[in-house]
Amino acid sequence: SQRGLEVVAAYTAGDHRVQMCYSFDFLAPEKISGPKVRSVLEAFGRVASDGWSCWAFSNHDVMRHASRWAAGETDRTAYLKVISALLMSLRGSVCLYQGEELGLGEANLAFEDLQDPYGIRFWPEFKGRDGCRTPMVWDDSRPNAGFSTGKPWLPVPQDHLPLSVARQEGDRNSLLEHYRRFLAFRRANQSLAKGDIEFLAVEGDAIAFARREGNEQIVCAFNLGNEPVVLDLGGDRSMQALAGHGFSGKAESGAIRLGSYGAWFGRLA
Repeated sequence: SQRGLEVVAAYTAGDHRVQMCYSFDFLAPEKISGPKVRSVLEAFGRVASDGWSCWAFSNHDVMRHASRWAAGETDRTAYLKVISALLMSLRGSVCLYQGEELGLGEANLAFEDLQDPYGIRFWPEFKGRDGCRTPMVWDDSRPNAGFSTGKPWLPVPQDHLPLSVARQEGDRNSLLEHYRRFLAFRRANQSLAKGDIEFLAVEGDAIAFARREGNEQIVCAFNLGNEPVVLDLGGDRSMQALAGHGFSGKAESGAIRLGSYGAWFGRLA
């Protein structure tokens, strides 16, 4: 809300207040989209231009976004890859919730396993927040998936075991290795961590923006849908692709071509 942004601006402006505020804008049930991201970031830029936000898609109080948003997608893993890259390319800090880098979905727990007082009180209309609070699955071959040798606070869901760290580690196509790769890409390009953001005019399931830090500018383009798209940035412009992020989008003559759940990162001459 406007009032919420004004509070963020007041608390984070200058060097003598808090360094950032945690944002709830992408924790609602409403699915992530290009227009949604643009409206939130542009509003933040207007109202809290001297402030700094921390963005997240999941946390300990909301349904995991792998269930909230990805359930109906034709390629769940590819969709989670592209929206995570979008999150990690926004202006601001990023909070990654345990298990999202594995693609964990919301756990379906029995009533007798619940710990959350709200879930116990309002079952079954509201099952509480325990579905996003189950243990991290480190190694599916060990008791409690390697989380603890004792009985954990909540049980480890069976459908989380195939997504364990042990299963995904070393597989370059896995979601876990994608997160590691993209975080390294973000660190290597300061514009993604510190730069200003300017959105480009695109339509449909796509979103594109430029990140600028000093003399460096990086264009980031994402296709959040399962159909290929072409983004026309206008003119016969030289476009230099960046490597190291794991996506296979193409660009030439002022146009960016993205496959389903694709992305492209590069510089415009």
